[in-house]
Amino acid sequence: MKRTGAALAVMLAMAGAADAAEPVGFARDIVPILKKKCVMCHLTGQEPGNMKLPPRTAYASLVGMKSLETPLNRVEPGRPDSSYLVRKLEGTHGEVGGSGERMPMSGDPLPPAELAKIRRWIEQGAPDN
Repeated sequence: MKRTGAALAVMLAMAGAADAAEPVGFARDIVPILKKKCVMCHLTGQEPGNMKLPPRTAYASLVGMKSLETPLNRVEPGRPDSSYLVRKLEGTHGEVGGSGERMPMSGDPLPPAELAKIRRWIEQGAPDN
């Protein structure tokens, strides 16, 4: 089922409303999601997307780095809708010229609460904390 950006935003707002004001930590909140859902396919940087997502290299591979498929950065601090990572996770990457499958490829899409954390982290400037 394809969701519009507005519908997805409402869903994510409800999922993260309880702790929306709480700062999201990269090491505390984002790295565990990457370890659980992403690193097994983005380990060395030689895989599709050329991203190294183990904890020590994930931040540098994501923040401010151009995506290989679109003019968007993988993570554009302060702008989740302009971050290709969010687009790939939401399945809206085709709207910005992306291709391939929604991420993560293996298994179900990220739960709304995890996607909300990633969005909040980017909204908060994608700090390396």
